[in-house]
Amino acid sequence: MSPFPYSAVYQQWRRWLAAGIFEDIARDLRILARLLENKNAQPSAAIMDSRTLQSTPESGSRAGFDGHKKKKGSKVHIAVDTLGHLLAVLVTSANEQDRAQVAELAAKVQEATGSHVEVAYVDQGYTGEAASEAAAEAGIELKVVKHTEAKRGFVLLPRRWVVERTFGWVGRFRRLARDYERLPQTLEGWHWLAAIVLLLAKSLDKSA
Repeated sequence: MSPFPYSAVYQQWRRWLAAGIFEDIARDLRILARLLENKNAQPSAAIMDSRTLQSTPESGSRAGFDGHKKKKGSKVHIAVDTLGHLLAVLVTSANEQDRAQVAELAAKVQEATGSHVEVAYVDQGYTGEAASEAAAEAGIELKVVKHTEAKRGFVLLPRRWVVERTFGWVGRFRRLARDYERLPQTLEGWHWLAAIVLLLAKSLDKSA
């Protein structure tokens, strides 16, 4: 029998999740990592993007169909700084448009950074006046990074490659390979926990 009952561990996880403990730890570690890179404690630029996680029976009614990715599941919207560190995360059904999440994502970014972010780099899924106005209300200018020519294979785009790398990092965590969660808040919490693990590893490497 395990010395740590599952129910007790889960209850403590839920308490910390509700209290924002994982976000606070990630924020402090992000500041430390930036200072070790000789950067300002808070970023002035961010990159926003989303990925769709394949649904499982646990994700239930939240699962929607992403017509672009041809996949049913949940969509994870994130914002990172220019080093790839997580600033904000938001989970929706996969059929939700990226541009419709700008207001909430931008508000989360400014809350996490003390309103230091001035510009956010995005892909063409964030075009339109509504998205620009939503970001502007939070004091952020959206800059769309477009393909300069027809896409053939993998293309490394300025700025945007950073958030794709972050998705690659978190995608290596088995719990984040698919949407195994019943609640969107739990899926968000696992992203913060993954961010903490990544930041701890990076900070230890720099301070060694």
